[in-house]
Amino acid sequence: MVGVTAMRTWIEPVVACSQVASAFYDTALLLVVKNYYNQTNASASSHALEDAQQKAVSNFYIIYNLVLGLSPLVSAYALSKLGDRMHRKIPICFPLFGYLGSKTLLLLLILLGWPIEVMYGAAAFNGLMGGFTTLWAGVMALGSLRSSESRRSLRLIIIELVYGLAGFLGSTASGYLFVGFSDHYGEGTVLVSCSIACYAFCLLYSLFVLTVPEPVASYPAKGESAEKAASQGPANTGEAATGSSQASKGSSSSPVLPSKLIIIMLFLSAILYDLAVAGAMNVLPLFLLREPLSWNAVEIGHGNAAGYVIFITSFLGVFVFSKCLKDITMIMIGVASFSTGILIMAFVRWTYLFYIARAVMLFALIPLPTIRSMLSKHVEGSSYGKVFVLLQLSLVTTGVVTSTVYNKIYQNTLNWYSGFCFILSFLVGCLCLLPLSIVAIKNRSTTGSLQILTE
Repeated sequence: MVGVTAMRTWIEPVVACSQVASAFYDTALLLVVKNYYNQTNASASSHALEDAQQKAVSNFYIIYNLVLGLSPLVSAYALSKLGDRMHRKIPICFPLFGYLGSKTLLLLLILLGWPIEVMYGAAAFNGLMGGFTTLWAGVMALGSLRSSESRRSLRLIIIELVYGLAGFLGSTASGYLFVGFSDHYGEGTVLVSCSIACYAFCLLYSLFVLTVPEPVASYPAKGESAEKAASQGPANTGEAATGSSQASKGSSSSPVLPSKLIIIMLFLSAILYDLAVAGAMNVLPLFLLREPLSWNAVEIGHGNAAGYVIFITSFLGVFVFSKCLKDITMIMIGVASFSTGILIMAFVRWTYLFYIARAVMLFALIPLPTIRSMLSKHVEGSSYGKVFVLLQLSLVTTGVVTSTVYNKIYQNTLNWYSGFCFILSFLVGCLCLLPLSIVAIKNRSTTGSLQILTE
């Protein structure tokens, strides 16, 4: 039976509750922004109103995502460093406080009729307190501390599954909460209040209940101190998160000889894939609000929930595929899954086609964590932190730029073909296969066999 002391080291309650809160907030923000610009352009004709609304919502998210994406760069590294040196709760509690404050501003906006531009300040506050980047790094660090190296992959997969399941449940419920209580309390009030309550619980739990676990013995090599071995635990979370047993083998084997070409190609493939995914996902909510779909709050909640199902199936895919396939093969499967699904999305005209496209993308989340796993096999253990930070900074920068570019492209192709951005993401996804093929060929030249099949 698990003791109370051991239960207090569980980070899962924070992961689950914060993700439910995030799902509530995402749905509420989208619909509050939509309703705000509906009222602003109320005098326009029906067709002109929809176009004006789409462009206004798109412009809002351009600025909002820029602020939300860039502001954590100011504080994320410092908070993570403080967490390593002072207390592991710092990179968890600070972002949770930022989430709580930013969501409270949305509630005040609804109740007091503030202008929608207030949410730019909310995004900045959220980011300056660390944002999701810092929070997730803190979660992964605690998860690593509470597991041995042999069981770390399983431990982190459980955290990822809790995240995905909570997002699924939160997204499913969000639409019903928005619609069910709008007539009595104002649109979005109850949904945002529930989000705030969830974040308040997470913060209180982290401050007063959660305890930092003692590092599990990792049996360091002869001559290496236990303290050093324990301190390297969180640095390995990028490879552990893939659920690949191969990653563990790569990190524990003899020192690797870095291949600059492979590292560069892996970086390039990660950036291209993130560009394709981030661009498509940025305009997808706007696409769902517009004809021919014209989704309501409940349907948007269901659509978001479908996205979390993909999250779960991707990590289950890694868990199964890693037993018989090479990392490069799993990455290519994930890229092909996303590219095919997003091409179908470009031609969606009915709701059932949306879910078919989502079903085809069931492995779309495999590539990035598996690329991190491959990177860990081509650099020395002492360079894990530096390499993963450089990769994350590259992805953050790509995401911010992509959000702006795709929203502008969407605005300019709105009346011509609203699914054009998805076709563009399909082409970029296919382009991502080029550097991955170079990695496979490079592995073939060094081992004598094409490294995209089973071991």
